[in-house]
Amino acid sequence: MREKARDFWGRVSPTAGAWVHWTVLAALTGVVCGAAGSAFSHAITLVTAWRGQHPWLLWCMPLAGLAIVWLYQVCGMANDSGTNQIIASVRSGQRPPLRLAPLIFIGSVLTHLTGGSAGREGAALQIGGSLACQVGQRVHLGERQMNVEVMCGMSGLFAALFGTPLTATVFAMEVVSVGIVHYSALFPCLLTALVSTGVTVLLGVEGEHYTLDAIPTLGAASLAQIGVLGVGCALLAMTFCVVVHQTGHWYAHTFPNPYLRAVVGGVLVVAISLLEGSGDYNGAGGHIIALAVDEGTVHVPWAFALKLLLTALTLGAGYRGGEIVPTFFVGATFGCAVAPLLGVDPGFGAAVCMIALFCGVVNCPLASIFLSVELFGSEGLLFFALACALSYLLSGKFSLYSSQKIVYSKLEPRFIDENAH
Repeated sequence: MREKARDFWGRVSPTAGAWVHWTVLAALTGVVCGAAGSAFSHAITLVTAWRGQHPWLLWCMPLAGLAIVWLYQVCGMANDSGTNQIIASVRSGQRPPLRLAPLIFIGSVLTHLTGGSAGREGAALQIGGSLACQVGQRVHLGERQMNVEVMCGMSGLFAALFGTPLTATVFAMEVVSVGIVHYSALFPCLLTALVSTGVTVLLGVEGEHYTLDAIPTLGAASLAQIGVLGVGCALLAMTFCVVVHQTGHWYAHTFPNPYLRAVVGGVLVVAISLLEGSGDYNGAGGHIIALAVDEGTVHVPWAFALKLLLTALTLGAGYRGGEIVPTFFVGATFGCAVAPLLGVDPGFGAAVCMIALFCGVVNCPLASIFLSVELFGSEGLLFFALACALSYLLSGKFSLYSSQKIVYSKLEPRFIDENAH
């Protein structure tokens, strides 16, 4: 009997030990990420309000660009690759330094304050990965455990900003290697995301949620309509990735000096913003997303193209932030404009394309489907799943993140291990 008990304990003790270990560590990481995410969210909200009250701040964008470049160079981070560095660190073992967190925090705040077209999730992934790495180093984690800890930081900050813990969990597990889901990180990432979300709620940060009123009846015709939108999002996802990457290459080739690059980029964004006149395309543009989804309204049919252009000009010049909220903007306004042509309610079309475009540019179909549930509820789940499946399949090897690996082919169960582009 004792021998059986010892045998049983020998089998369960590693699992029990890992459970206790990750319960404590994930909870701690969640508190850290929740506090940092709350501070970042409040800061972005505050400077966005300031920019709305003081439109002259737009003219300061070139100066903000100079400050960002100077900060990164002084801190020895001139060659920082942003979110790509965090994604690559999960595979390579190279650890993001602690100074990355305050740098991306300040850089993103300056970008939003002066009207740069950028999001916040790229900054969130970098802050989360950097802080989680520091937590892991303090408790002397091994290399493999540290990889999971970095994913915990990614999920914690993502959840803190969007209020979508399940999406944040699966996104961190999916985004590193396309075709592989790191299930060993499921419990740590989920617990981190849940704790982080709880902390942000206590600190007054509200998650993103929308209400859909016109969900079509499931049928062959409605599925065909959504399928067309999914194909359109795949094409748009490839375009989005190419424009963002090629704009960055153009800047680097034409203006090798990073200070000049930031000034030129700032001047271009300011000039286009003044010509356009509404200010809708500066900052993240969350109010435009809400307008498209909740009211089925877009000011001009080409709003998605203009947002894409300004986002590429902003991020390519060295300003900081992220691409995902602009992706939501581009997808929502594209869907709102195109859906009525197919007989689909513009608000529902905006929601579907918002999620499908996100799927196409990050290659995370499961996270995208969960995102649709956490943002819009489960009633239209099959439509969102179809659009995501098509966008994922047809967007090929394109990705916002050049460090992302396409480990298994999208076309067949075949190991290819190729870089995204």
